[in-house]
Formats: sequence, C-alpha cells, structure tokens
Amino acid sequence: MGNKSHTAPIFKIVKQAFIIKKNPFPWTKAICAGFCAAFPAFIGLLTGNLAYGMQAGIGGFTFLYVFNEPYAERAKKLFWVMIGLSLSVGIGTILAPYPFISALMVGVIGAVGTFIFGVLQIPGPAAVFFVLCFSMTAGMPIDPTLAPLRAGLVLLGGLLSWVIGMVGWLFNPHAPETRAVKKVYLELACFLDSIGTKNYNQARHRSVMQMKNTDDILLAGYISWRSTDLYNRLILLNHHANDIFLYVIERFTEQSPQLPPELAAAVRGIVNSIDDKKDMRIHIRQPVEMDEDIDQLFRKIFDADAILNEPVSKINQEIKIFKRPLRTVFGGAFDKNSVVFLSAVRYGAILTIAAIVAYSFDFYRSYWIPLSCAAVMLGSTIVSTFHRAIQRTLGTIIGILAASIILSAKPQGIIIVLIIFSLTTLTELYIVRNYALAAMFITPNALLIAESSAHVHKLSIFAAARMTDVLIGCFIGLIGTYLTGRRSASSRLPHAMAKTIRSQMQYVQALYSEQSKGFSFEKIPAQSKMHTNLDNLKIIFTTALGEIPNNKNALGELWPAIFSMEQLRFHLDACLKMKNRPILPDESLALVLFVFESMASSVENKRSVVKKKIPEITGFSKIQKEIADLQNALGEIHFNK
Repeated sequence: MGNKSHTAPIFKIVKQAFIIKKNPFPWTKAICAGFCAAFPAFIGLLTGNLAYGMQAGIGGFTFLYVFNEPYAERAKKLFWVMIGLSLSVGIGTILAPYPFISALMVGVIGAVGTFIFGVLQIPGPAAVFFVLCFSMTAGMPIDPTLAPLRAGLVLLGGLLSWVIGMVGWLFNPHAPETRAVKKVYLELACFLDSIGTKNYNQARHRSVMQMKNTDDILLAGYISWRSTDLYNRLILLNHHANDIFLYVIERFTEQSPQLPPELAAAVRGIVNSIDDKKDMRIHIRQPVEMDEDIDQLFRKIFDADAILNEPVSKINQEIKIFKRPLRTVFGGAFDKNSVVFLSAVRYGAILTIAAIVAYSFDFYRSYWIPLSCAAVMLGSTIVSTFHRAIQRTLGTIIGILAASIILSAKPQGIIIVLIIFSLTTLTELYIVRNYALAAMFITPNALLIAESSAHVHKLSIFAAARMTDVLIGCFIGLIGTYLTGRRSASSRLPHAMAKTIRSQMQYVQALYSEQSKGFSFEKIPAQSKMHTNLDNLKIIFTTALGEIPNNKNALGELWPAIFSMEQLRFHLDACLKMKNRPILPDESLALVLFVFESMASSVENKRSVVKKKIPEITGFSKIQKEIADLQNALGEIHFNK
C-alpha cells in the first residue's frame, strides 16, 4: 500500500507534464519572431557573410520578450533586453578562455536576470536567453578580440526586434491599455450577474484582481512628458469602474436579490463602445420599476457613457498618476524572506554548479549543460520544475534527432534562412501549448545556429553528446531545486502572513490618524510596503502549493485569509484616493491597530486567533467588514497540523 500511495502522485505529476493546453496559437507573434531570427541571416547571405548574419540573428531573441504590455513599457523593456543579450555575448567572448571564471559569470547573469524579472514581475523567459547567449560563445572560435564585433552584431539584431515589436504603436498606441480597461468592465458585468448567487465571492475576487492588473498596465503606459486624450479617458474609465464596484459591494451582497439583467447588459454596452475612433452612445434600457439603489447604479453607468463621449476637459474628474519609484520596488525585494531574492540566489548558485561540472569534464560543447539547467529551473515551483525537466528531456531528444537529420543534409544559403524562420515560428506557436512541443523546435534551431559552422563528422557521436549534456543539465537543475526549495516556501508562510498583516496595520494608521491631514497620497510609504509584502506572500503561497510533498488541506485553510488581505488592499487603496477621509478617534484607532497586531502575533506564533470587536470606521463599513472577515478566516486555521 505504501509504494502504491507514493507512486500515484508521481504518476499524476508525470501525466500533467504532457497535458496539451488549448491556448490559441499566437500567429502574429510567432511569424514576427521567425522574421526577427531569420532576416539578419538573410542579410548576411546577401552580403556574402552568412556567419555574421546568424550571429546577428541571436539578437532576434529580443522579440521573445514581447508580451501584452503597453508600448511605453515595451520600448524600455526591449531596449534593455537587447543591451543585455549583446553584453552577454560580448562578456562570454572575453571570458571564453577562462572556463571557471565563465562558470561564475553564468551564475551571476542567471541570478541578476532572475532577480530583475522577478522584482518587476515581467512575464516571459526571464534569464534563460541571457544565459543562452553567454553560453553559446563557448561553442564559437575562442578569440576575445572579436567581442566588440559579436556584441555589435547581436545589438543590430536586437534593434530589428525592437522596431518590429514597436510597429503596432504607429496604428494603435494604446491598444494594451484599451484591452485592459475592457476586461475590467467585462468582469464588472459578470460581478453584477453574480449578485444574489453562489458565484458572488469568486466574481468579486476576479473583479478586484482585474482592477489591480489594469491599474498596473495603465501605470506602465504612463509617459510623464506625453499624455494623450485617449489615455486620460482610459484612466477615468478605470477609476469609474472602481467607483461602480465600491458602490455595488456597499449595497448588495451574496444574499441580496439578483439585480436586473439590464445592468450587466448596460456595462457590456460600455465595453463595446470603448473605441478611440468612433463616437458611440450606448443605449441603456431600464426596468420600469426599480428602487433607489438600482436607479443610482444606472446613473453611474450613464456617467461612464459620458466619460466615453464627452471631451476630457469637460469631465469634472481629477487625473492623478503615481508610480512607485524603482528604488522602493527593488528595496522591498532585498529581504531575507523575499522569495524573489532567494529564488535568484538559488538560480545563480545551481547554475554555477552546472557550469563548473560542464567545464570540469571533457564534454563536447559543454555549454548545453548550464543551458538545460537554466531552462529547467525556469519553473516557479518544484512541480513545475519537474514538469520542465520531463518536457525538456523528451522534447530535446526528438529535437536532437531532427537536428542530426538537418545537419547531415548540410543545408546551405537560403535553405538555412528558411529553416531558422520555420523553427523559430513553430517554437513560438507551440510554447503556449506545451514546452515539450516547443523544445522539439528550440533544440534544432539552437544547434543549427551554434553548430552550422562546425564540421560534424559523426552524427551518432554528436547526437549522443547533446543528449548526455541535456540529461546532466536537467538532473542538476531538478536535484538542486528539490534540495534547496523542497520546503522553504511553506515554512516561511506564517512569517510572511504576519508581516503583511502588520504592513496593513501601518497603512490603516497612516490613513486614519490625525497625521494624515494634508498628507499627500504619494508620500505614504506604508502603501508600497503593503503591496510588496502582499505580492511576496502570494508568491510564497503559490510556491508552497508546488512543493513536494505539501499539505494541501493546511494550505487550503490559508487561502481565505490571503483572499481577505487582497480585498482589504483594494479598499485601502480606494480610500487613499479620496480627498475627505474620516479621521478615527485615538481610542478607536488604537483598538483597530490592536486587532491587527493580535492577528499578526497569533499567526507568527502559530496560535489560534482570538476574535476581537472591531470599532466602527465611519463611511467605510466595507473596510471594517474586511478586517472582520480576515479575523474570521485566520480563526479557522489550524496551525498545529
């Protein structure tokens, strides 16, 4: 029985690695990525130097970092990515004669890349392609004097990717922000439909998360020296969606009667009307009979229609933009309990070990060992890392066989360009379905770029060497992640929860104390601290869910408390934006702070939370309720499990 109980979860994890997701194929991105990789090679072919063209094609990896971010954010991100890839190739060329220094540097590149992408919460391949570019130089002819040339070629290829990635700005400069605001109103419509049903809490949480995501996207699209009418309108529409949401949760609950379907239909009408080229009035059909609350809700929806169509100058709303300084964002991540910081250190250390192993033994083209290790560790949890190891091993084996066939045919000229275009495009198409499928195309593509200039005499030896390198790299990455991160996240959860609760307590004190009078909302450090701590807590919780083994029942008990903290964050941020916030009497504020400290202390010491009376917060009953919900959720946790 014991063996059977252990075998079942392992079999389940292996089975999950081969699930084919039903995500739509990103045709546009895939074709553009193929073009960015193949066009430099085509130019090299036309100028009589295909090798230089293929080196410039390495800069095409820059386009793989394009996601659905605002163009203002994308311009900066792609710029620094192409600089990073260029520097990786240049430094790799300089350090190629010194294997052990290279091993240390590959760890530094992996750690720094992982930390920056983690702190800024940038989606995508993170440090993997920086590691790839640095490591590939070990397979090139060793000549440190070529560092400026190689780095320059990669920079040119990256510049092409930057231009292709920014083309959409010419036609619709605020497309990502517009899509985000539409999603807010779609979730708001679903939330209105959920009033009086069992889906209320789930729809409420989705609305809050979408509002936060949209806030982040709109802030990322902000340019201090350039503000367009459309961008200002989107900001106002998003603020108004927050206002409608707050109005609804103040007056309607899960136990309320269901709202007239015309309300959700009217909100969906706003979604269809958000367009920067047309003046479209929505036609709202109202019920014949309705109470005052519903009538007021319809009026608020009419106001959204006015924001859509009236000139921004005529809309009596103040537009405030405040972005957290990068110094504050990075400062919050330098903490011994920060998952981002610890993950970056772990990533760099294991990558260094993989590189030392690769360079210490006589492996052919040894850079494939740290590269495979880096790709496997891209998984955010132990389980996802295990999935990556399985997917990369199987996909790479098939890819190596495909690469052997391609290289045995000794392709030349335009055929190489077409193969690079096809393999890059297929990689981007299938990466959204399953990493194993993508690895089938990544591997022959990388081998073609790295090995096309080399003379592969015995394909059997070549293929066996590649498979050996990949298996060793995957094994090091998997074992290293398991040993260093096996139970680290779950053990930090109580401390992270207590830290988040205390930062919310400090936020409440900053909002409702006498000292908040006349205090600029941009200058409340407690807000940034709370955001950092709560985001860190959610990462730790997600990581704990992927640990082997884990206690799903115990972790499941924690989720309602984290949910309440997320809801409380939303309400506190909404309160911060209001001009006339209530000031609590010292006695009431002291009682509220005592409730927070009692919760934090109980969680930190893994004791049951004793429920206490929460003073009334005049004008903000929802904040009072969310504190009560948090206290109730913490009271349901059994820390002795």
